[in-house]
Amino acid sequence: MVLISGSELNQWRQWAEAQAIAADISLGEINWFLQALTSATALDLKFGIGREITSQVNLAELTELWQQRIQKRIPLQYLVGKAPWRNFELIVTPDVLIPRPETEYLIDLAKDAAEHSDLNLATGHWVDLGTGSGAIALGLAEAFPSAEIYAVDQSQKALDVAKQNADIYKFANRIKFYQGSWWKPLSHLEGKVMGMISNPPYIPSAMLPSLQKEVFFHEPHSALDGGENGLADIQILIHKSPNYLISGGIWLIELMRGQGKTVAQFLKKNGCYTQIQIINDLSGGDRYVMAKKR
Repeated sequence: MVLISGSELNQWRQWAEAQAIAADISLGEINWFLQALTSATALDLKFGIGREITSQVNLAELTELWQQRIQKRIPLQYLVGKAPWRNFELIVTPDVLIPRPETEYLIDLAKDAAEHSDLNLATGHWVDLGTGSGAIALGLAEAFPSAEIYAVDQSQKALDVAKQNADIYKFANRIKFYQGSWWKPLSHLEGKVMGMISNPPYIPSAMLPSLQKEVFFHEPHSALDGGENGLADIQILIHKSPNYLISGGIWLIELMRGQGKTVAQFLKKNGCYTQIQIINDLSGGDRYVMAKKR
């Protein structure tokens, strides 16, 4: 830890704000950046820093990090190594997708589905396919204290991050991690799974270059690229999941706006699903699809 005077940090903040305005980056990021790396509080940042502040980095290092945000468009979460998500502050690296607020709602939907089911879905096996940072797996472990959670990812580096997050929040004994593609590592769970949740790749390949620079140049394309129509991995989940879910088990995914009707049609055509729902996010876009195994 190093000490930085309030006047020095106030001056640095003015410089950072000018940089952010010129780069069309939200000024709110500066506050989050400072709170993540220093002892500055929200009140300090609102009324001006009038005291000495402890910091994980010195002013020169703080400046270098912020310049990476401005010049290279590196996401702030990667620069500070963490991201807030639900009740957690998760470790994130460029090996994992940054967990988004939209994905938080998957946990609420899963809880609601379990509560309104005639089955005891809150116990037994729940699966997070494509776990990345482990966000969904941790959310499930918190939501269903009596359940056993299985988290799968094809990337060992992503699993290493997810395991760190599980350790930090004392869920290491509740979450089992497997490396592999979708359901393949979980053959021992055929016919036993209460619910499957996934935030799979769903962006059509041709659309990737049009994404924000922060996303296209820095987040893992393996977690974004859903193939020609964006639905390649979703179709695998539709086709394979009935072999693993119990009758009445939950199938729930996040997708890109505009894909809801198509995914619902695929589920209906498959013939193994019932109670298919397209669910909107808070801004009214079709962001989730949920169904039950017949």
